[in-house]
Amino acid sequence: MLRLRKLQQAFGSSLRFDEASEISVLIRANGLTGKRRLQIYRNNLFVTLTDALRAVYPVVEKLVGDGFFRFAAHEFIHRYPSQHGNLHLFGHEFATFLSEFPAAKAHAYLPDVARLEWAQHEVYHAAEHAPLEPQSLTAIDPDRYESLCFTLHPARRLLHSPYPVVRIWEVNQPDFDGDQTVDLSAPGDCVLVLRINGEIEFHTLMAAEHQFLDAISNGKTLGQAVEAALERDRHFDLNHCLVKHVQNGTLVEFNLA
Repeated sequence: MLRLRKLQQAFGSSLRFDEASEISVLIRANGLTGKRRLQIYRNNLFVTLTDALRAVYPVVEKLVGDGFFRFAAHEFIHRYPSQHGNLHLFGHEFATFLSEFPAAKAHAYLPDVARLEWAQHEVYHAAEHAPLEPQSLTAIDPDRYESLCFTLHPARRLLHSPYPVVRIWEVNQPDFDGDQTVDLSAPGDCVLVLRINGEIEFHTLMAAEHQFLDAISNGKTLGQAVEAALERDRHFDLNHCLVKHVQNGTLVEFNLA
């Protein structure tokens, strides 16, 4: 008899891979063989996880078509099995998978479209957070401003792509009835994905502004974030950027490094 851990591992492997397994002989037949029962369970698993991917990545699916998407989803599930009971957490590696998937190489923009859709998914399910009170900054000694570390709102995500991913996303929405032309040679996007009053919005950022917020999101101090932004654009306006992102709720907490 297998120990519980080995039993669970064998069961999980038999679901991911269509193979004869030592687990099948341990399943009571009762009208169906153990192998057949595993196949039914396996089919249900792949259908459920493929539907979960469809729910998160509708634009990716529309871009590649149903058949390709099902094929990609099948391969993805093999390589990146679900690690959580919560389906909302399944699929976050899909963009990485697409960037490595030989069949998707002709669509170089596809991984970034997937990143945008995953950011949208995460932002939709993220927690709320109280806004930052601007007057709380007045208690900080100005000589220590450079040491401030800000926190981004949980319902905010940053994305940079060399492709116009917001335009790609926009023209592939079900209710879009405008010009569907997308110029893939157009400048790429720096995007802040945010939730405001329950609605998901994409805000295009200047490169230096994106660099500033990206540094903040990675734990850099205000001084370090400003330096990073100025490397992109020596005309970067810190005051304007801070006011904007405190007012729109992107920056919600701070502490001194």
